[in-house]
Amino acid sequence: MRDINRADWYAQYMVAEQAGKGAPVMNTSKLLVAAVLVAAIGAPIAGFVGETKGQSGGVRVPFLHGFSIGASGSQAELASLERANEWLNSPPLTPADLRGKVVLVDFWTYTCINWRRQFPYVRAWAEKYKDQGLVVIGVHAPEFEFEKNIANVRWAVKDMKVDYPVAVDNNHAIWRAFRNQAWPALYFIDAQGRVRHQHFGEGTYEQSEMVIQALLLEAGATGVSRELVSVDARGHDAAADWNNLKSPENYLGFERTENFASPGGAIPDKPRMYERPPRPGLNEWALSGDWTVRNDAAALNEAGGSITYRFHARDLHLVMGPATPGASVKFRVLIDGKPPGDAHGVDVDEQGTGTVTEQRMYQLIRQPKPITDRQFEIEFFGPGVEAFAFSFG
Repeated sequence: MRDINRADWYAQYMVAEQAGKGAPVMNTSKLLVAAVLVAAIGAPIAGFVGETKGQSGGVRVPFLHGFSIGASGSQAELASLERANEWLNSPPLTPADLRGKVVLVDFWTYTCINWRRQFPYVRAWAEKYKDQGLVVIGVHAPEFEFEKNIANVRWAVKDMKVDYPVAVDNNHAIWRAFRNQAWPALYFIDAQGRVRHQHFGEGTYEQSEMVIQALLLEAGATGVSRELVSVDARGHDAAADWNNLKSPENYLGFERTENFASPGGAIPDKPRMYERPPRPGLNEWALSGDWTVRNDAAALNEAGGSITYRFHARDLHLVMGPATPGASVKFRVLIDGKPPGDAHGVDVDEQGTGTVTEQRMYQLIRQPKPITDRQFEIEFFGPGVEAFAFSFG
């Protein structure tokens, strides 16, 4: 959607609406509205597959990530909601239930940092426009196997205060019906059940909200505020420091990892004693201790194992959890060989101590400026930890 002055945008919309009352110019006016709504409904997104879009200092940065499951022959996107495994915060919603409503479908998975940074806006839109006819539906489509555990999803919905309806899409049936390929992804559906606009990844929040406003007005809603929401995102949800972000997302399983620097490389699916190199290069990582590197994660076999990562970003997050639900493992974080102090993330204290309790994303570092290359290390004081992915912000 091209940038236009907000007042001009509304003037165009109202001119179109008023002109629509007169038969001679109705079709032309509706074209104006369609232009404002960005009628690029079925734009292919194969080029977006992967975890990045955009540049920062010549290095790719995390913008969105995802994978293709294959196209579906069905064009009835809303009808696919009936294939959800389970619904949270709501009874099952059908196209009949949603008829006459403007619907915002948000594909998410609870460990995705890109979705976490988008979420404050989606939550604010759901609250602001619910009385004007907007229904927000979060489609939880898991990336990791543990995200298929409904108890984990329930925990995340409660912990993150996701209070709009959530359709659990463990089999990616809804994902395929929408021909989706990324987290996060927003689909804007009008009162007739048609997808009118879509957006992949973070950003363009003003344009997205303007599309919501236009669809509500088109549906006949009254009292639609022209003001845009303002969010105060903190902790895990805070916007990335894009200007200083030079480390892309990376996975720890052998199937998708990059820049593994332990001497001898990874031995898939077999326990092995690993060592870290004396000084990893930027965006390289290494294991130390007794680990098994699986296709999806690195699993710690004995206490005392550690992970080292050299990175350049304000924030460092690690998706990890206990291999046995309900178990806990204590850990300590160091940055450049010292406790993080005021560079600690929300999930550790100033001494760098924390505890793995749930299978989720942990924010371990949030450092003040100036941002430079730093060496991160996390040591676990017990076995049974599974580490899946690093992300940065």
